[in-house]
Amino acid sequence: MFIDTRNVEQNTVIETTVCIIGGGVAGITLAREMSAAGVDTCLLESGGFAPDEETRDLYRGENAGLPYRFADGSRSRYFGGSSNCWGGWCRPLDPWDFEKRDWIPHSGWPFGLEELAPYYARTHELLKLGPQNFDPAYWEREIGRSDVRRLPLGTGDMRDTVAQFSPPVRFGKVYREELGRSTRVRVFLHANVLNIDADAQGTTITRVQVGTLSGRRMTVKARIFVLAAGGIENARLLLASNNVHAAGLGNTSDLVGRYFMDHPRMMCGKVRFRQGVPRNKLYDIKYHYQNAAVSAHGTKISSQFAPKREMMEREQLLNSRVWLYSRWYGEASAGSEALIRCKEALMLKDQPGRRLTADIATMVAHPLHTVGYGLARLLQWPALITDVTLQAIVEAVPNPDSRVTLCADKRDRFGMPRVKVEWRLGDQVKRTFDKTFAGFARELQMARVADVELDAPLEGRAWPEKLEGTWHHMGTTRMHDSPREGVVDRDCKVHGISNLYIGGSSVFPTVGANFPTITIAALSLRLAGHLARQLDVPHVIGATHAEAANNVSAPAQSPVETLPIAASTLTSLMKEQ
Repeated sequence: MFIDTRNVEQNTVIETTVCIIGGGVAGITLAREMSAAGVDTCLLESGGFAPDEETRDLYRGENAGLPYRFADGSRSRYFGGSSNCWGGWCRPLDPWDFEKRDWIPHSGWPFGLEELAPYYARTHELLKLGPQNFDPAYWEREIGRSDVRRLPLGTGDMRDTVAQFSPPVRFGKVYREELGRSTRVRVFLHANVLNIDADAQGTTITRVQVGTLSGRRMTVKARIFVLAAGGIENARLLLASNNVHAAGLGNTSDLVGRYFMDHPRMMCGKVRFRQGVPRNKLYDIKYHYQNAAVSAHGTKISSQFAPKREMMEREQLLNSRVWLYSRWYGEASAGSEALIRCKEALMLKDQPGRRLTADIATMVAHPLHTVGYGLARLLQWPALITDVTLQAIVEAVPNPDSRVTLCADKRDRFGMPRVKVEWRLGDQVKRTFDKTFAGFARELQMARVADVELDAPLEGRAWPEKLEGTWHHMGTTRMHDSPREGVVDRDCKVHGISNLYIGGSSVFPTVGANFPTITIAALSLRLAGHLARQLDVPHVIGATHAEAANNVSAPAQSPVETLPIAASTLTSLMKEQ
């Protein structure tokens, strides 16, 4: 059921078994699993069912590193969390993303891909994905179109990879009715956690203090608490909960907030297709993004190039992805930007300070660019392409000096310190961009598809203004078996605290070059199973939520029965090597 915390009696004490802080992908996934297992659960969501300016303001803070936007437009503080502004990209991490790589400091997870494989398989239902298959040859064959074809690979250094698209699933909408019917889960809206209280030793969480912007206060007591508020806010809440330990909860090794990572994204060069080469939708983001023409069996896909492991090891590179990026007529003009803002307003995306009348006036003042860009987006005519460049995203190095801290002199409406984000990237990221762009350019040239004129190398120069992040906030409560090197253990439990767990991408120790949502979901399913075992309640991998909602017991499924799922997932990924 849903409860508006603004209407709860002042100073109410809520008691439950599991308390989840945050109603995004991780929080809602966990709540559904707890409901299916019959566990009394309380989910605390800061916002309501739609964005509002006062709640949005709680995310704002100070940027202290590379130019970086981390609040407005990049996070959604209402029910559904960042799934409200998610593009739908889904692909599991590569096998080597879990491994310790000698050339990448602080790299590696406590376990390998095989540990997450059965949970990755379960995300396909959760995220409304297609077959558990990421083999490029399979998708080329099933799509069967002349304008969706793989390129022949000639260098031996690069490989093509596939991502599937979720519709995308907006968790706050798709799973709202289910959670509203649940007799086990109470979702408190407009419920902001102000402090996580621990016992005198700081080893057990006793309660969380909750407030609304309207002035209501309540307390939640639980056996188990799960912090799932996002890669930045998770660190902020731990650091701000410092009434027992001055450095904050889980921070005895000064690691909370450190290792902040995002996937940097850049464009490079000019691509000139050779005469007679037909346009290929498979590798161009303007044509493969959520495009029904690049789909099979109702699932839309995209393809990107990536360096093989051998190339990464030889060149001391990070993981990366690269693709084509066509520019359309009117793109990046004042008119096209105003048109995009109007579209995003319809999607309820955060746009502080936007005025509809100003955008209309801008579009009227620039009719050719506005209409031209609108037609290009709608019709995707090749004749409206003005030029083509390359775009890439690169894995970030786990850097302890790239971090989230608290502002000393800036506070929000509740008096809580605002967040300070210092995003740092080093030369290894620059070298990976350079080598990735060069590798893809060689593939295009060897396949006699196009000639590429690359920009000057990044290595040895300052970061250009066109660098941007992808709003994948990761790493600030990293996972490691040792409390000296991680905030949480392999089960996502905070080291030294008996009943506090963390969900979401803040636990990623290394992040690969893939899109984090599917891994967030897989980790959340895995965490749900662990919590069910801790609580000694049945939790069946593969049980449907329809069965749980109808109080029908699903047949027991042994660990052996999950192995074919894991094997099929691993096989499809390993084919690309």
